[in-house]
Amino acid sequence: MYFLLKTTVSALIIGIISALAKYSPKYGGIVAALPLVSLLSLFWLYMQGEKSTDLSQFLFGVLYGLPATVVLIFIVALSLKHSVPFLFSIVLGMIGWASLLLVQKVLLSS
Repeated sequence: MYFLLKTTVSALIIGIISALAKYSPKYGGIVAALPLVSLLSLFWLYMQGEKSTDLSQFLFGVLYGLPATVVLIFIVALSLKHSVPFLFSIVLGMIGWASLLLVQKVLLSS
């Protein structure tokens, strides 16, 4: 039952953002850029009774992934602006995302 509630609320939020983006791509993008997934995940973890230290680790993980996510979004946006096909743009963005995560891992493990 709890899983169904989480799934329904999360899907509803995504649906609302998609509807807003169809009406206004700019404002849909602004709302989508809000840390909704992070905050929703944090909320659900908290409701499940996770310890504060685990919640903190989760948020530091979000921070760790943030630069790579910015790179992914930048690459996809730039590719689409230059008429690169959608799926190829996504693949390029994911390659950039994974590459930056790898660089971060190498630099931070030294």
